[in-house]
Amino acid sequence: MSAGFERFPAPAKLNLFLHVLGRRADGYHLLQTVFRFIDRSDEIAIRVREDARVLRLNDVPGVPADDDLCLRAARLLQQVSGCRLGAELEVIKRLPIGGGLGGGSSDAATVLIALNRLWRIALSREALARLALQLGADVPVFVFGRNAFAEGVGERLQALDLQPAWYLVLEPQVAVSTAEIFSAGELTRNSEAITIAAFLRGHGRNDLEPVACKRHPEIAHHLAWLRQYAKAAMTGSGACVFSEFETESEARRVLGQLPAGMRGFVARGLERHPLYPEDAG
Repeated sequence: MSAGFERFPAPAKLNLFLHVLGRRADGYHLLQTVFRFIDRSDEIAIRVREDARVLRLNDVPGVPADDDLCLRAARLLQQVSGCRLGAELEVIKRLPIGGGLGGGSSDAATVLIALNRLWRIALSREALARLALQLGADVPVFVFGRNAFAEGVGERLQALDLQPAWYLVLEPQVAVSTAEIFSAGELTRNSEAITIAAFLRGHGRNDLEPVACKRHPEIAHHLAWLRQYAKAAMTGSGACVFSEFETESEARRVLGQLPAGMRGFVARGLERHPLYPEDAG
């Protein structure tokens, strides 16, 4: 990488449950979910430019520059702040596209947080979160920076302290279209709302899972394999599935049983986003 770049992490998230409660008149779905950050991440390298140009220097397979949330995030921040600086971005992808791990949303949030600092704009985290919602429903939680119980379309966030845990995440080799899953006629959209206390007692499921499994049998196959060893669920709209373990060694023991042709990794649950300020509550 060329000189002058700074590197910033963009961690993955898991949805520990995801209920679809209804649908608004504008088509957005009303949700309840718990977001948990894990220590698997993309990385964004940024170099400030003295002109106002915002460029992505590398190709990202499956993500044309015109559709890249990172570029949209940078230009939105420019627009609202009036900043006359620009930036060059390199997006180092480690998280699968269409995997339900929030990679694109996390990348965009990292760009907002990093450029707010590098361009010396000094918007509050709350103001950045409002911008984040313009980019997508999953972007605000990465700006919020804490594991969270989320409601609304995913933007009403309540910080949640979660127990230390390790996760085995399997990566079916399919890319799932979130829009396709949410628009499916058979999707259940009338789940009952639950409380945080009910979630902590073990209640909750992923309402998107049956729809994704029907359209992508690979997801169902990975879930069935994982459920031989532990309780398992899909994250987001798929395709990735996961199980939670108390220790790294338990998670790695199951990973060691993974058949040829399946891919997976072990990750530690984080207490907060790695770019969350040390002095924040």
